[in-house]
Amino acid sequence: MAASSTFPLRSSRAALQNPTFLHSRLNPTTPTPVLSFPLRLRHTKWSVKLPPRTFKTFSVRESRAPPVTTDSWEKSVINSETPVLVEFYASWCGPCRMVHRVIDEIAVEYAGKLKCFVLNADVDLQIAEDYDIKAVPVVLLFKNGKKCDTVVGTMPKEFYVAAIERVLNP
Repeated sequence: MAASSTFPLRSSRAALQNPTFLHSRLNPTTPTPVLSFPLRLRHTKWSVKLPPRTFKTFSVRESRAPPVTTDSWEKSVINSETPVLVEFYASWCGPCRMVHRVIDEIAVEYAGKLKCFVLNADVDLQIAEDYDIKAVPVVLLFKNGKKCDTVVGTMPKEFYVAAIERVLNP
């Protein structure tokens, strides 16, 4: 079988290394746009130069679990009459972001029965040392100012819910 002149046989590796080859061969009537840097979109019929931009990170939504710090620890956690959940995290920790989502869900589901907070272990190092936090994420549960339960690491939501139920219903 002879190769067509419009679609020459090439190895799949060569096509993967040059994705514009595959696009231009599949649809030869459409010119292929090429993205180059610094942010310049080139096309055979037109050219657009985008101005340099600074990138800002925006939070899609506000966290349901507010931060607690050394200054507010005593009032928010120790002197709380309702049970308290505190997630110890670090800003550089990827698994902590996954736990944040779970804690946000729990904060909504247990509103009124449980207070949820997050504590940056890098910023409030003294509290992390007081509770012997060696790695993050760690979730501590408090009742009447005393630590009752601990969940270490990134776990499914059911682990956190089970720990909460043990504290709420002894």
